[in-house]
Amino acid sequence: MASVRRLHLFDLDGTLIRGSAAAVEISRQLGLGAEIAELEREFLSLGLAPDEFAVRARELWAELATVQVAAAFEGAPWLLGIREVWADIRKRGDYCAVISLSPDFFVTRLLEWGVHAAHGSRWPVLPFTEPVDRAGILNPAAKVKIANRLCAEFGVSLDDCVAYGDSMSDAEIFAAAPRAVAVNADHHLSGLATHTYTGGDLREAYELVRLQ
Repeated sequence: MASVRRLHLFDLDGTLIRGSAAAVEISRQLGLGAEIAELEREFLSLGLAPDEFAVRARELWAELATVQVAAAFEGAPWLLGIREVWADIRKRGDYCAVISLSPDFFVTRLLEWGVHAAHGSRWPVLPFTEPVDRAGILNPAAKVKIANRLCAEFGVSLDDCVAYGDSMSDAEIFAAAPRAVAVNADHHLSGLATHTYTGGDLREAYELVRLQ
């Protein structure tokens, strides 16, 4: 009998990037660390909606260029072992995807690292000449919808998914997936994760579910 294939679903901010986020790393390249810190505070503590966050970030990033996005991506504090984990998932005949609220122009760069799919919020093309379309900005519920679409695409069931995340925006996908690894997570995922990992190497987090 053929073995059941799995789909591993990874968050980006705070999960693959430890202690930071795409928006923070991009803003640092523009010298806007204080401004994005305030926006992050409103998002994390005051309930700022993802689409409003994106609209205000777009205002901050009016001069953003592709070269700065590339520098932000290269300089981000990534967990160790990401490529190795995705290579092992592929070797086993399983699938992996990143689903993030962050801009697609940052998230899709991970396709070069070996992930099967990378979904982020839909932003205007760089350099910006258009405003953010709020309808294209993902929210936590959208993560579950995208996961279901990926399951259909790859021929797997949501019951065969493993979710990896760190915060409130991952709570809905954690509730939907039977296995979930809280990676350097905050209190919002307490009671929702089947496994918990604190550290700097994705290979160690992956090992918690690799043979299950």
